[in-house]
Amino acid sequence: MRYFSCLFFFLLFVVACRRQPTLVIQTNDPLIAVDSLNRQIRIDLERKGSADLSQWNEHQLWSAIAHADSIVAIGYQPLGFLATSNWISTIDLSAASWKQARQQVIGLLANELNASRIIWVEDRLPVILLRLSSKTQLQRLRRSPYVRYVEPLSYDHNLVRDGVQLESSSGCGSNTPDYGIQLGTHYSSIAPAAKLSWNYAGHGIPQAWARTTGRGIKVFVIDSGCSWAQDNLGISFNSGASYGRTLERIVTLPQDTWMGFSFGNPETSNDGCGHGTSMAGVIAAPRCSDGNAVGIAYNCNLVTCRAATDVFLDEAREVKGVVDAFTNAANRSDVRIISMSMGRITSSSYMVDAIRYAYGKGKLIFTAAGTSFGWTSGWAGVIFPARMPEIQAVTGVKDLSALSACAVCHTGQEVDFVVTMERNADGDHPLTVADSGDWPSSVGGSSVATASMAGMAALLWSRYPTFSRDQIIVRLQQSSSLYPYKNAQFGWGRVNVDRATQ
Repeated sequence: MRYFSCLFFFLLFVVACRRQPTLVIQTNDPLIAVDSLNRQIRIDLERKGSADLSQWNEHQLWSAIAHADSIVAIGYQPLGFLATSNWISTIDLSAASWKQARQQVIGLLANELNASRIIWVEDRLPVILLRLSSKTQLQRLRRSPYVRYVEPLSYDHNLVRDGVQLESSSGCGSNTPDYGIQLGTHYSSIAPAAKLSWNYAGHGIPQAWARTTGRGIKVFVIDSGCSWAQDNLGISFNSGASYGRTLERIVTLPQDTWMGFSFGNPETSNDGCGHGTSMAGVIAAPRCSDGNAVGIAYNCNLVTCRAATDVFLDEAREVKGVVDAFTNAANRSDVRIISMSMGRITSSSYMVDAIRYAYGKGKLIFTAAGTSFGWTSGWAGVIFPARMPEIQAVTGVKDLSALSACAVCHTGQEVDFVVTMERNADGDHPLTVADSGDWPSSVGGSSVATASMAGMAALLWSRYPTFSRDQIIVRLQQSSSLYPYKNAQFGWGRVNVDRATQ
């Protein structure tokens, strides 16, 4: 079985008990051990539903920073600044008050810049990236009224599974042709000669195609890129019943140079993981005659952005890549929908800033609620950033009339929509395009559910192009199986896009 897990790395907490007392730590102690910090993260997740390291006491936070290559994000603000709704998307960082605040923060460490090297100063977000060299520097920053937060970028790389450090390969390597799929069971044929995934009918997708195919709507996919070897996401993107649309491949992931500091020098856009290719295929693969899988919004425009190496955002450069992807999409008037089937365990205020920036620009954002092995999905809940209120969180369910989470899918009160993506009879998953060739692959988890929702939203917005983002969300809710009630685990339920577009 192929699981493109959005976060099976929740297994890292196998050594922790479900009920633990809050750690009591003296600030003059030596660095707190990684296993103790991980245990505190588990406690925070269970008690509060999130783990925000920027809220830890100074000794905990400094220990996390020191264990995470010492790279930090510093959010700043003018003295006496009062945040308003969507403030981060409307501020002018060139204004005197913001420039002064930025210089005040840099000035706190002005005499130590050789030790605390400034890595990057954002031009769209009030954030500075640098490397701290002492706990004293952290204390100085946290006591400044100009500082909103200080947090490590890459602590999640220290999380462990069964006592072994997690590898940065989550969700990769399985986007190969699935030769076990059968006509009439896993797909049906649709003109001109495409394969229609078995789960589309349950959401009214083929019926909705009589009214809309996604034309005129641009979806921005933040993921691991797009395979250069997949023609249907290349030279054959406009073929068959798919025509007159655009495809862009961009990259925001910095190169893997010293500690990921080469933020101005990006990687290539090619997908070395396979996850991004599969998500792009679910959303926008063409309806053509080569026998491959057709995407849900097969006439939408598509931007694939390589922002990370895999779905587990544990590296400093991946966090930077995702932040730049959101700000890039936010500042494009042609982009309406952002889809990201990736996430992490701890919260990131830096990413929160970028997501709120995109939200303030009117973007409709879908992210994955989380995927793990079955025994963790009962307690892990919705992952970051899907638990943010600015995001439409999506998870996967089985093809049963009563909602039942897929074997590896997370649920929780932050979930907004669910997508049928696992056959109860055999555990098989929806079709998409493989990294190369004309035979489909299959993909599971909340990843495919998220991409599917982005595709359905593109169909709906294409049908009603003058609608605002909020009108589209309401229409999706009203056409879902549980409306007018929102379930504590499954949100509004399954969308019927046929009903939504009538």
